[in-house]
Amino acid sequence: MHLHILGICGTFMGGIAAIARQRGHTVTGCDANVYPPMSTQLETLGIELTVGYDAAQLGNVAKGTDVFVIGNAISRGNPLMEAILDSGAPYTSGPQWLAENELAGKWVLAVAGTHGKTTASALLARILDHAGLEPGFLIGGVPLDFGVSARTADSAFFVIEADEYDTAFFDKRSKFVHYRPRTAILNNLEYDHADIFPDVAAIETQFHHLVRTVPHRGRLIVNGGDEALRRVLARGCWSEIERFGFAAVQDTGADWTIGVEGAIKLGGAPQGVLSPFPLIGRHNQLNALAAIAAARHAGVPVAESLAALAGFSGIKRRLEVRGTANGVTLYDDFAHHPTAITATLAALRGAVGGARILAVLEPRSNTMKLGTMKAQLPASLAKADRVFCYAPSNLGWDPAATLAPLRDRASVYGDLPQLIEAIAREARSGDRVLIMSNGGFGGIQEKLLTRLAATT
Repeated sequence: MHLHILGICGTFMGGIAAIARQRGHTVTGCDANVYPPMSTQLETLGIELTVGYDAAQLGNVAKGTDVFVIGNAISRGNPLMEAILDSGAPYTSGPQWLAENELAGKWVLAVAGTHGKTTASALLARILDHAGLEPGFLIGGVPLDFGVSARTADSAFFVIEADEYDTAFFDKRSKFVHYRPRTAILNNLEYDHADIFPDVAAIETQFHHLVRTVPHRGRLIVNGGDEALRRVLARGCWSEIERFGFAAVQDTGADWTIGVEGAIKLGGAPQGVLSPFPLIGRHNQLNALAAIAAARHAGVPVAESLAALAGFSGIKRRLEVRGTANGVTLYDDFAHHPTAITATLAALRGAVGGARILAVLEPRSNTMKLGTMKAQLPASLAKADRVFCYAPSNLGWDPAATLAPLRDRASVYGDLPQLIEAIAREARSGDRVLIMSNGGFGGIQEKLLTRLAATT
C-alpha cells in the first residue's frame, strides 16, 4: 500500500510514517517545514519528503497513492487537500489509520493528560520492554532507550501517547477517542489548546468520551488529586479505577502513593522504592507511579518496573542536557504551559540548589500565542534568577508588560541573535540555562552553546 502523509514532519504523523514503513508500506509525505531531526529520521527510513502542499504532488510523488493520511495541521484551503477532495481520492486521519492498521486487536495502554504524557508513555514503554513484552509504541518525543519515537511490534501490547488535540479538519473529536485502550492513564487535566477548546469543560467532555471507550474489564489509572478528572469520572465510569497521588496528600483517596524519597505503597502496603531514578522533580515521580500502576495491569510486577526505571535513560527535550560551555550547562525542555514551566523550574531548582538558573522562554504554542495564560507566566517563572523571553513581531501581546512583575529579572527580545548575545553576556560559570519551547526555537540551543564557548 502507498500512503502519502500530509503534515509528515509533526511528531505524531512522523510516527505514523515510521510505523507504516516498518510494516512494509510505501510511504511518501509533505510538510510546510521539512527540517531535522524528523526529516533526517524519515529519510533514513527511505521516505521521500516534499516541501510544501502544491497540488502537483497528485501527479508525481503521490501518484498511485492508495490513501492520503491527513495531519491535523491541514485545513480547508490547503491546495493539495483541495485537489484530493476534488479528485475523490481516499483519505483518512492519522489516528484513524493507526487504530485500524496497528491498534486493532492489541492491548492498548494509552497515556492521556494535559502534562506528562510523553514522559509517562516513555516510562511505560521502557517497563514493558524491560519485562520482555516488546511493545509497539508511538510517543510524542524520543526516548533515549529506544532512539525513535515510534515502532511497530508483533506483540500484544502497544503504548500510545493519547493526545486530546483534535483529529483532523474533518473529525473534530480528540485523537484519543480512536485508540480504544484497555489501560488508560489519566494524568491530569487543565485548560490548554485555546485555539480549539473554549473552556476546560469542553476538554472534560472529550476525556469523558475517552472513558466511555474503556471496557468493563479495562482499568483507568487516575490522578486522585485532580479536580477536573473527578468531574470527568462523575459523568460516568464503567471500568476498574485505581487512583494515584502523593503520600503526603490525604484527600485524594489514592490507592497508589509515593513519598518524597520514592517509597511506593498500594492500599497502604509497601511495594518498593523508586530509587535510583534518573528523572528529577516530584511531577516525574507521579509520572513513574502512573506507569508502574499501568504496567501492573498488564502483568508486570512492581519490583520489575522499579528495576526498569532505575536504568531509564531519559527523553530528548525533557530537561535534556544539551551541553556545557565555559562552565555553563544548557538544558532543553518542551515546557510551554505555565503549569509545565512551574514544574520544570521546580525540578531543576531542586537538583541544582543555589546555582543560578537563566530561564529562556519562547511563547510558541497556539495557547501561548493567543495570550490566554499570559497572566500566569510571572508566577510560573518565579524560581528562575533571570528570565529571557523571545517575542517575535507576530506574537500579538506584549511580553514585557506581562513580565513586568519580575522587574529587572526579566528581559524581552524580538531578535534571536540579540537574545543569544544577551544570554551569553549574562551567563557565568556555574549557571544553568534552561531553554523552554515546544518548537525548534530557531536552533538556539546549538547557537547559544557555540556563543558561550567563544566567551573569553
